[in-house]
Amino acid sequence: MIHKKGIVPAFRKTVLCFYRKEGRTFPWRETRDPYAILVSEIMLQQTQVDRVIPKYLEWMKTFPTVEALAKASVGNMLKKWQGLGYNRRALNLKRATEKIVKECGGVFPKTVAEIDALPGVGPYTAGAIAAFAFDIPSAFIETNIRTVYLHFFFKGKREVRDGEILEVVEQTLPNKVQGSRGSTSFPLGGRTSKPCSVRDWYNALMDYGAMLKSTTGNPNIRSKHYTKQSAFKGSRREVRGMILKNAAEKEMVSVDEITSKKHSVPDIFAELVAEGFLRKQGSCFTLA
Repeated sequence: MIHKKGIVPAFRKTVLCFYRKEGRTFPWRETRDPYAILVSEIMLQQTQVDRVIPKYLEWMKTFPTVEALAKASVGNMLKKWQGLGYNRRALNLKRATEKIVKECGGVFPKTVAEIDALPGVGPYTAGAIAAFAFDIPSAFIETNIRTVYLHFFFKGKREVRDGEILEVVEQTLPNKVQGSRGSTSFPLGGRTSKPCSVRDWYNALMDYGAMLKSTTGNPNIRSKHYTKQSAFKGSRREVRGMILKNAAEKEMVSVDEITSKKHSVPDIFAELVAEGFLRKQGSCFTLA
């Protein structure tokens, strides 16, 4: 809990003044389409922004709507996903659009709980979509946001739980300062009286966190939930990716084409079939 008087306004002013001067521009920040924001959030999971931008733009040209992705074949979808890795994300993204079409009549859900119920969508992604598409003041954490709060409110403390951070995020959201008409915004730092929306606030936090990582190191190592990503080379993920890449490029792939010293290749093929990525045709496999 925050007890020191004046710390929240000072914190907000610091973050927002930086954002006004140094805020980044991304294509998904130019839209409030919840589907487009969902695509960007799923792509940005465990993938660097520079790699995501061209893939996102290409994806949105190919699958511009919920309906377009829901109708697409798994094979065509995976061909567009190639290069992003973690292919389960793509499959869950497609399944989410299928659920929206079948159960919601093609209308994207508008509450955090309904968004969270979509395949592959967890608390962070649900909160992010709610904030960026609908300006809903829901508290959530991702790596850059965690960085900011650890830096400002948990200096020197280790093994910090996300639950502790979320309490502070909640207290610093725009909806915590009410205007004369019940406004869910607070003034931007500096001379302007322009209000800061939930959407602007989270963009500001993410940009400030990215700056901190590049200039002061990564405070996330002090998080109780911090885990270093395992090596890709020689991993099961690498074998899965190799199989799907071959299937996308050659249309058919066989078990004999793939080798691994650490992992059972036949088991991985069977796993990919069970998950809906591949379909067996005789002794070979194709994208589903």
